[in-house]
Amino acid sequence: MAEQGKKKVVRVESTAPAGDGGGTAVAESTAPTWTPTPEAKKQAMTFRLIAGGLWLLAIAGEVFTIFWVLRQVPVNMVLLIILIVVIGALAIGGSLLWKRANRLDPASKEDKVRFFVQNQLGAIIAVIAFLPLIILIFTNKDLDGKQKALAGIIAIVIGGGALALGIDYAPPSVEQYTEESNVIVQLTGEDIVYWTKSGSVFHVCSEVPDVNKESKDGQIYEGTVAAAHAAGKDRLVSYWQREAVNYCGYTQEQVDAVEAGSAPADEESVEAPEETPAAE
Repeated sequence: MAEQGKKKVVRVESTAPAGDGGGTAVAESTAPTWTPTPEAKKQAMTFRLIAGGLWLLAIAGEVFTIFWVLRQVPVNMVLLIILIVVIGALAIGGSLLWKRANRLDPASKEDKVRFFVQNQLGAIIAVIAFLPLIILIFTNKDLDGKQKALAGIIAIVIGGGALALGIDYAPPSVEQYTEESNVIVQLTGEDIVYWTKSGSVFHVCSEVPDVNKESKDGQIYEGTVAAAHAAGKDRLVSYWQREAVNYCGYTQEQVDAVEAGSAPADEESVEAPEETPAAE
């Protein structure tokens, strides 16, 4: 590990062999499509299986509530409310894990239907888990007005929360990750980015102020774009151009060349500023 001011730079190694779909795109005449590392893909599958299990339990809870609890005379209100809360917790838990999986192994925008379903499945499950239940609560003949209002409002609030948390407002895509990888490789000549444990984005170099802010572990992590996404970082920082010019030693001309879609012509000029190499 190399010291960067008061913080240490820690190298995060990619688990995929070079040139074998290692979760990144490299600078070639035709830029390849980004693919996740095997480790990230495996972790995404694990998250999806757990999320699917939680959603299955949520739907099972809904079915039990509809076909047993709401058919009791009188309806057990305590049990009904507990089940509504449990269904909501299961739906939300599944959605959060599903979103994490999508950031490790995103869908492509080329298949619009799959892209929508994969990224908004948490919201779809929330609707399935709560809409029939809410309708049947308000139409149940064995509940009086106050009971319907109480159970119905609780179901609407929790169901609405599950729906809101299930929606992915900025869904990741293969195209996004490919563009990020190509930007980094074209600008710096290598697939290396920097991030912190608590941050949600990654950066062009280790000199930027955002990664040098005080943190609990006192470390800056260094690795490929794929490793950054595998670590839970959503995207390349939106103002990477300003970071590259102001803190990383690149010129505006180099940044403009990358944005235009071509690597700078002078190979020596695109080398990153000299840094103390991180220990293996």
